[in-house]
Amino acid sequence: MEYWNQFTNWLKHLELGSSIHFHTVLSLLVILSAVAILRILSKITDQRIKNPTKRYMTRKTYTYTVVAICIIVLLNIWIEGQSGIGAYLGLVSAGLAIALKDPLTNLAAWLFIAGRKPFVIGDRIQIGEHAGDVIDLRPFAFSLLEIGNWVDADQSTGRIIHIPNGLVFTCALANYAQGFNFIWNEIPITITFESDWQDAEKLLGDIAKQHSAIHDQQAEREVRKAARKFLIYFRHLTPIVWTSVVDQGVTLTIRYLCDPRKRRSSESQIWKDILIAFAATTNIDLAYPTQRFYNNAAEGKPDAGGPKPS
Repeated sequence: MEYWNQFTNWLKHLELGSSIHFHTVLSLLVILSAVAILRILSKITDQRIKNPTKRYMTRKTYTYTVVAICIIVLLNIWIEGQSGIGAYLGLVSAGLAIALKDPLTNLAAWLFIAGRKPFVIGDRIQIGEHAGDVIDLRPFAFSLLEIGNWVDADQSTGRIIHIPNGLVFTCALANYAQGFNFIWNEIPITITFESDWQDAEKLLGDIAKQHSAIHDQQAEREVRKAARKFLIYFRHLTPIVWTSVVDQGVTLTIRYLCDPRKRRSSESQIWKDILIAFAATTNIDLAYPTQRFYNNAAEGKPDAGGPKPS
């Protein structure tokens, strides 16, 4: 404080005229100093921190800190006396509450996100109709690297979406990575009625096990970790094949756990293995919409054709 008082006394001796001029010059010096400090800290951070995520969070921390200190100093410059600060803040608060409802909501949501952490930088989320990876978080908005939309299977579109923070109060938010860290994916495979569906079920089960993202021990650790914070409980974590019947044939649905960012690649590899395995068998065939004529006698079911005419 002693150096600050000496500095302000030196500026007063420059005879800048009215107090407005003096406060303006002093404010500009404070702002320029803050900008210079931020640039110096940025260079130091780039040189010493190589991890992108840690470097980003460090930059955010000192940026908010320097800006907050700068605002406090500027308020101290322009407002004299504690009573003046109280009156000024009261008037400003009343005006902001009326005129800046949405920005204040976004700011409150930013505090909620920072404290409650429904998501953090790097998480894959969906809020409303938008989904993507969180790449930036600021006091009034956060940014997503969009996935989906016209691109299938949660792949990136390359677009960046800026979403107001206030939407976390009004829209449902889904986090792909929080808690369990894996998602369930399902692949339906329909085979003909003439195929050996039991052999196909066993074959698909073996393929699913090869491509499951987790094994039993890892699954148990993840479940215990998630259960500390959320009520998450899955009875079966290993892949399973469900059986149902549709118009074209028998549908066998593979259900397995996968990494949220590898859903498309894992599904693609599973389909490759399925096509190779089915091509090597003679009793399993994929089904598709066709027109069929029944000959129960030739199929070995003469009694299924109904009573014979007398």
